[in-house]
Amino acid sequence: MGFISSSFILVVIVLLVFSAFRILREYERGVVFMLGRFWKVKGPGLIIILPGIQAMVKVDLRVVVMDVPPQDVISRDNVSVKVNAVVFFRVIDPQRAIIQVEDFYSATNQLAQTTLRSVLGKHELDEMLSERDKLNADVQKILDAATDAWGIKVTAVEIKHVDIDPTMVRAIAKQAEAERERRAKVIHAEGELQASEKLQQAAAVLSLQPQAIQLRYLETLTVIAADKNSTIVFPLPMDLITPFLEMAKKK
Repeated sequence: MGFISSSFILVVIVLLVFSAFRILREYERGVVFMLGRFWKVKGPGLIIILPGIQAMVKVDLRVVVMDVPPQDVISRDNVSVKVNAVVFFRVIDPQRAIIQVEDFYSATNQLAQTTLRSVLGKHELDEMLSERDKLNADVQKILDAATDAWGIKVTAVEIKHVDIDPTMVRAIAKQAEAERERRAKVIHAEGELQASEKLQQAAAVLSLQPQAIQLRYLETLTVIAADKNSTIVFPLPMDLITPFLEMAKKK
């Protein structure tokens, strides 16, 4: 009976000794508590934890990629959209990440959702679609400042999708088409204006040299003849037609 009890005690001692040894990887740290109070942060490598006296919480220091679920956002111009994003963050202070907040991953996720809705709600739909980099930077800055007390560093925020209601998509398409038509008309009007200015300059030059007008007549006839047209119209100078018009008036 004594032999059995001695063997049992020996086994318990061996288990306690083995349980005291912990190995932490290069990207892991152990937040050690002694009798319920914070003692120190240990790792990486081999560390010893006194069973029953000390307790350790393991913390991963690698960058965490967190998916933010789709959020219903109403833009400043009253357009309802669904927006989701991805947040990249890492623990830089294991002590604060364990002591200051109950679950730093869940807390960061909830904060990311509320911040995303708050920031995007201050912008119009066009800004959400065209200025995504600026919005990413704004959300990242606010999140980083809010999670600093938890020992969390938010390194990046990326808005993935901005889903719009199908009826709104058709309205945006009509708006884009109207904008393209407006630009086409403006470009056409600018071309007409430039052409009229050049024609005005050419008329001023030709009026100073009447012989130049005759040369333009001949050049025009050459171009028409080269096209093999069946009908050729000969332009007549107005000074040849004027005497006949005066005679017709006298009659």
